[in-house]
Amino acid sequence: MDHDAPASTPDLDAIETDLADVEVALVRLETGTYWTCEVTGQELPDELLAANPTARRAAGITHS
Repeated sequence: MDHDAPASTPDLDAIETDLADVEVALVRLETGTYWTCEVTGQELPDELLAANPTARRAAGITHS
């Protein structure tokens, strides 16, 4: 086994997407819209935000 080889190559696209999602969540937090679905305007469930802190839509809502 080669202990000097990297475990895996980081997925830079996924990292950039995650960072962008966090930046949007921070803006939503600052503007007071973090807890609301951006499609329906209804409150996002605490369980959803606990599982996915960058969620912007209620479960079942897709981007059109």
